[in-house]
Amino acid sequence: MKSNTNNTAAGSADGNKTGIAGRGASFPAACGILLACLFLLCGMSAKPPAKVAIRTLKNGDYQLLVCGRPYVVKGVCYNPVPIGQGSDYAWWQDTHKPWLTDGRMMKAMGVNTIRLYEPADDAAEVKAVLNDLYKFYNIRVIMGNWLGFWEYPGPFYGDRDFRDKVKEKVLEMVRTYKDEPGILFWLLGNENNYSFSGQINPWSTDEIDKEPDPIKQRAMRARIYYTFVNELAQEIHKIDPYHPVALGNGELVGLECAANYCPDVDLLGCIIYRGKTFGNLFNSLKATFDKPVVLTEFGADSYDSYRNREDQDMQAFFLESQWRQIYQNLAGSREGTGNCLGGVMFEWTDEWWKNNPNSPATWTVQDTQPRWSNGSYYFDIKAKDSLNMNEEWFGIVALSPNDKGSGLDLRIPRKAYYVVREFWKRPRNNREIQKEPLEKNTAGSGLKGLPIKDLIKQCPLEDGKK
Repeated sequence: MKSNTNNTAAGSADGNKTGIAGRGASFPAACGILLACLFLLCGMSAKPPAKVAIRTLKNGDYQLLVCGRPYVVKGVCYNPVPIGQGSDYAWWQDTHKPWLTDGRMMKAMGVNTIRLYEPADDAAEVKAVLNDLYKFYNIRVIMGNWLGFWEYPGPFYGDRDFRDKVKEKVLEMVRTYKDEPGILFWLLGNENNYSFSGQINPWSTDEIDKEPDPIKQRAMRARIYYTFVNELAQEIHKIDPYHPVALGNGELVGLECAANYCPDVDLLGCIIYRGKTFGNLFNSLKATFDKPVVLTEFGADSYDSYRNREDQDMQAFFLESQWRQIYQNLAGSREGTGNCLGGVMFEWTDEWWKNNPNSPATWTVQDTQPRWSNGSYYFDIKAKDSLNMNEEWFGIVALSPNDKGSGLDLRIPRKAYYVVREFWKRPRNNREIQKEPLEKNTAGSGLKGLPIKDLIKQCPLEDGKK
């Protein structure tokens, strides 16, 4: 496991070094070196980042291209908070470098993309993570920004000073990471559109407050917010023409407004929890927001709140079903709309702090109390008060305290890890989805998970890399 990887300059993102021409160097070689130096001196990269683009096919389907080749996003949301730590844990600084272990396991599964909700303040630390994931495992990154949504005292998108502050932070992020070879695209916001109703992170303006009609109030907030997002997209494109810009949106709320005010956004990043399928999502997008979509957050937890036990079977069933619909709506599929570019599962590992984020004493125990209700996850909707969604159990990989003194929590792949891996290998051959485990509910499904040392054997790294 390599731990001393140095960042490379923007002009040599592949890590190759340009030497000084010796006395025996040929004239053409010397000229080549001279030209490369001139590029660098002029502030131009001799090797620009790989262009990521969206292609519209003749039939109207959308395709994501990386280096000119079709790319299906097969991703996971990544926030490896260890047992006993909370949301403010700086995992970028973890001396055990959990992303190296996770990256190897992801590669063995078939993951090619992770989503980072927002980068840390220390750019050098973030670049080290990005470099490791891309160089060793060819994993690319969707780099996001909350757009100030969770900042105290709250978002004020109607205030110019607030927007300017957020804008500078976003553009600085783009300037800092645009030349990193592992960047896939930029993602602006997450579920910020849920604030339009005034119920989540409410914000307003004097003009909105004067409007008595709540429907018109929501429309006014949507117009202000989406106009701001479009302004950011315009500025990002000026700085970085090599990577698309996505609008992060919860469900389809507000997208009819976004269609009018976000013309410069390249794609939609949709956060959606609809159970085993996404229903009419892709057809609805064709009608309301006709841009390509990556499902940037979806999934199923692995805990049955009704029977009060872990249910890996049901989690695996839901995720396979969801991936099946994603593939049915990729470009070239005769079964769907052709506007899907892939998806990002929530999430890679469990997070033991989520049920009680303000109570550190509870972070060493994986709580089983459900936090919210969603009838689409019907297998345990009969739980008390219909609360059936368990925030601490969404991981594709479970965590267990490591008693061998390594300092890194043991990673235990759940059944979903293997089921999704097999689907990705042969998506077109898997015509029949596994039988729905309506009554069969086995705690852990009898799976102990593949030990990391055995999993690593399945995924030797190329070129002798460690």
